Amino acid sequence: MAFTIADAMPRTKYGETSFGERLQNIRKARGLTQVQLAEAAATTQRAVSYYETEAGFPPAPAVVSLAKALKVTTDELLGLKPSKTAAAEEDSEARRPWKRFQMISTLPERDQKAVIRLINSLAAAGPVRRNGAQGERHGR
Repeated sequence: MAFTIADAMPRTKYGETSFGERLQNIRKARGLTQVQLAEAAATTQRAVSYYETEAGFPPAPAVVSLAKALKVTTDELLGLKPSKTAAAEEDSEARRPWKRFQMISTLPERDQKAVIRLINSLAAAGPVRRNGAQGERHGR
């Protein structure tokens, strides 16, 4: 039986996202640019970009430096444990109403008009009670 050895290790994804995606998500959740992260991790912006675009995987000392700069554990950065920072930021961002309205601007114009018509029709319907009855106000 013949064995073959690959020229390079296959790229592995830890969890649902790749290392580069996690690095970028955590960096953005922290509100850092690639340059700011590079300065904090004592590396270059080019290296951070290289890791984020999956062109290469950082050596172990760089993983440690990046994790320290991002204030996460190496397990979180490597995807062995879920990142609390990125998950919390994404969750809070999704709950902000203006973020939802900003998403409307990414829709095609036809869909934007449909959303506006829907909002206008809901506003014209008047107050809605919690149980779904329209137009009735209940006083105590």
